[in-house]
Amino acid sequence: MSFSSEAKAELCKLRFDKKSAAVAECCGVLLYASCFTPREARIVTGSAEFAARLPRLFRRAFNLDFDLLPEEGKGGKKSLLITDESKLRRVYEAFGADAGATLSHHINFGILEDEGCMEAFVRGAFLAGGSVTDPDKRFHLELSTPHRSVSREMYTVLLDLGFSPKESSRQGNALLYFKKADAIADFFTTLGAPVTAMGIMTAKVEREMRNTVTRQINCDSANADKTVTAAQEQIEAIRRYAREYGLESLPEALHDTALLRITNPEASLSDLARLSLPPVSKSCLNHRLKKIMELAKQGTVQK
Repeated sequence: MSFSSEAKAELCKLRFDKKSAAVAECCGVLLYASCFTPREARIVTGSAEFAARLPRLFRRAFNLDFDLLPEEGKGGKKSLLITDESKLRRVYEAFGADAGATLSHHINFGILEDEGCMEAFVRGAFLAGGSVTDPDKRFHLELSTPHRSVSREMYTVLLDLGFSPKESSRQGNALLYFKKADAIADFFTTLGAPVTAMGIMTAKVEREMRNTVTRQINCDSANADKTVTAAQEQIEAIRRYAREYGLESLPEALHDTALLRITNPEASLSDLARLSLPPVSKSCLNHRLKKIMELAKQGTVQK
């Protein structure tokens, strides 16, 4: 089962005790369904839980049954259909619309009488026309409807609930979408799916941890590369000076430092400072190595 299917399955466990909330959820379902006209209301879904919820939901909201239900035990997409004109008129009337005069669909804000009904409406819209990507891959939730006017009005509903979706379109459908993990998690928390919300936040935390570890590894690797490069330059300078003048010509402190670096080619400056006899500071050791490199360079130039 996909993450989106699991999210819808969790939402379908919610009760719809209030008739007003059931009507609001049905409104969201139909305005985001495959087809909703005065002649036909068709809901197509791949969610078995949603398909099982719809007959009970419509009976609670409108006291009517679907004219066509999916075959029991059959997999794949499931289609639920209403074609009876009297049933469709009853649905339109419940939405405050005239089945014979409606040219384009709109949200009847009158049926969204409180925050609970608004949440039920958005829940129905997601169940019928929404999807959410597996958060282990990326964060993306969208609501898709063929009715552009409905999408614009849904934007207002979401704003009232505290959300700020982005707008787009695809293949003639109007889209509202979120790409932030926090917003998607809050969306599901608001609609009544805390397990889904927790899954999204867990994926976000794990991703941030992986990114932190990766950045630290890259930083450590870069520092190690710098250490190796610097050590190679120091060793080359020491060998060059030894060929030209011999290390015995160096002052005792520089002579000891040169030998220490040659015998510990992979050691960091901090390690070399601790190995010095007597121990010196990192800055002191760095100063000595720089002095040797300057002498080696001057000797090459002089030659």
